[in-house]
Amino acid sequence: MTERYLGTGHDSDAGRPVPAGVPAHLPSRLSITLWDFSWYSRAGEGEPYADLDGACADAADLGYNCIRICAAPLLLFGHPELSDLSRDLEIEGLGAAPDGGYYGRGTRWYDVPGGYRIDLLDRLRQLLEAAKRHGLVVIFASWEYQQSPSFARSSAWFDAIDAVPLAERYDHLAGAWGRLIDWVTDLGLRSQIALVELHNEVDFSILPALTGSGERALAGLRQQHPDLLITASYGKPPHLAMHQVSDALGAAQFHVYSYGVLDALQQLIDIRSEQSEGFPNAMLRSLLVVGAPTPAEYGRPAEWKLRATVVTDQMIYGYDWVDPGLWDAWLDEHAAPYRLMMRREIESRVAAVAAWAHWRQVPAVIGEGWLGYTPLNAWYEESEYGLEFAECGVDAALRAGVWGVVLCSNAAPHHPMWTLRDWQRTVNARVLSGGA
Repeated sequence: MTERYLGTGHDSDAGRPVPAGVPAHLPSRLSITLWDFSWYSRAGEGEPYADLDGACADAADLGYNCIRICAAPLLLFGHPELSDLSRDLEIEGLGAAPDGGYYGRGTRWYDVPGGYRIDLLDRLRQLLEAAKRHGLVVIFASWEYQQSPSFARSSAWFDAIDAVPLAERYDHLAGAWGRLIDWVTDLGLRSQIALVELHNEVDFSILPALTGSGERALAGLRQQHPDLLITASYGKPPHLAMHQVSDALGAAQFHVYSYGVLDALQQLIDIRSEQSEGFPNAMLRSLLVVGAPTPAEYGRPAEWKLRATVVTDQMIYGYDWVDPGLWDAWLDEHAAPYRLMMRREIESRVAAVAAWAHWRQVPAVIGEGWLGYTPLNAWYEESEYGLEFAECGVDAALRAGVWGVVLCSNAAPHHPMWTLRDWQRTVNARVLSGGA
């Protein structure tokens, strides 16, 4: 009988990959909750982050050991003329709407009522100290060229960073990060830093391509702080051509979203565009609450706030006035043909970024995912359907040897998913055990 080989020996039998390049003092796995800029933009009385120690204790109780934040390096350490502003920062949100509410009330992340002032530098110290007390490490990032300054009442923060020439922005970020890291070190809290990202989603921010100036800035910062993991994150890395990703990255902090049926709906209602003729179209109008104002009646945030964010006025209007029940009903009715494709997309993208990280011998982190950006009170990702994909992504990450992973971008105190406490504890236990 002739023996048939059929590629025997080409598949590795080494078992599940182990995260590479993780400093010895850091946890062997990270279960991440995404606090972004909300830890300071949703910090008013009675809001999720009013009590930082309580928020950290709650995250630890749910099984998280890492939080990912916008540390606002440009505001805190990039512009000396902003020092007074950073120590007395007035949070406004996207501003008051003509009906007595506020713009962004129906969105995730932008539902910021504001109306308070904070000392952001002291607040960062408080956060790091609270994280240490509760066994949490912190991923530092910046959302400043994506949206953070839009929540301030004053435009001074945005005006200052926007005045930096495009070609100089990475160097400017690296300089600010260097000073922030030194400040954290002087506090005796350097060991709380899990990872430093030059910027969040450089491919979806008001930044040039990372090639060139970004790579040089990363290399310089990594040389100054060789004991720290320093990188930049991508919202959509080139999953089919990962050889294009820069080897200047000290970690593979990439995001994995599979919009699928959600993208089909977004296309139909044209909600991510700007200045579309005839907006809202008939499809979007059919999903709005009864009595919704027209865009002209509702108005829009101040012009500078729209320039300071990547979210469009059409999305703000649409999410503020969509009926979440109708939104979810449409997705539920049309989801079935997309299910297998979305699952395969999540699994293959996670595998691609993890394989790149193992090749480069750096840790892989999935800092955001899985299904996309939905209205605040829609239950798409929190539903049984959504949780299936979240668990699919987490399990794919564990199989691929990813070091850190979010349960879902929406698993954070400022989102409705935070109420799914038993689910979070169960999945976090799986993450921290490495899926064993």
